[in-house]
Amino acid sequence: MFWFLLVTMVVVVAAVTLAVVGGGKSAILQDVAPEQLIDPLPATRPVGRADLDALRLPVAVRGYRMMDVDEALDRLGAELAERDARIAELESALAGAQATAVGGPGLIEEPPEDRPQAPWEAPGPDPEPTEHPGEEPRR
Repeated sequence: MFWFLLVTMVVVVAAVTLAVVGGGKSAILQDVAPEQLIDPLPATRPVGRADLDALRLPVAVRGYRMMDVDEALDRLGAELAERDARIAELESALAGAQATAVGGPGLIEEPPEDRPQAPWEAPGPDPEPTEHPGEEPRR
């Protein structure tokens, strides 16, 4: 019985080895083309939230393909740097506009005397009293 099991095991191992290594003209396992990045980040417009949600990086033997990950991270880093520069530019422009509005001309100056007084404005100082004939001057 022992010899029967030993011979059977040798025959099975030899058959499997021949089938896997060189058993025929066609290979058992087909060569698969490497996975490629199907929907890369858009090159013609800024990257948005929907683009990041739709981004699916291809998987390789040891995780993700490093070239595709590096490319996506470089693009996102450039986008963030560009947005940070734009935000800094807009903040400095806003600070300049606010400084001009606070200390600019026309806000502290007195209104001209010859302009008519609007009904909502406080009345100005009383004019000098004029003397009428027969009255004592006010003091």
